[in-house]
Amino acid sequence: MPPWLSDALTYFSLPQVGLPAIFFVSFLSATILPLVTEPVLFGFVKLNPNQFWLAVIIATIGNTLGGMTTYLMGYGAKKTLSTGKPTQHLLWLQRLGAPVLLLSWVPLIGDALCAMAGWLKLPWRGVLWWMALGKFIRFALFTAALLWLPDGFWHSLWPF
Repeated sequence: MPPWLSDALTYFSLPQVGLPAIFFVSFLSATILPLVTEPVLFGFVKLNPNQFWLAVIIATIGNTLGGMTTYLMGYGAKKTLSTGKPTQHLLWLQRLGAPVLLLSWVPLIGDALCAMAGWLKLPWRGVLWWMALGKFIRFALFTAALLWLPDGFWHSLWPF
């Protein structure tokens, strides 16, 4: 490993740097920006396994607040844009309600679900609860899998 990369990993593994970085990246990745939280979270937890739960909770809070930002953007868009006939997606989300936000972590559709929930003006408390629960389960399971599955397992799936 090049010395500069080793120095960078050491710097970002420090709790006073790594935890805010997890929050910042997880917040931005839950908005419409194309970022991913997992590399930052996984790298930090791999270097600081004793801070597993704290890192997962911080990632959950940041990602949930980012999702609620997208919800508010959808809410605001409904006020400024004229609306026509609702699409099948909106009718589906309206029928299922806030529990569908349990899937707000899913790549490609999660941000759209958050925005559509705002567009439909689903009750924010329910949206917040289901969104946070889904994101927490995702971060806890994926990060635990990273730590507890043998390293060879990951190389068999992704040989790079």
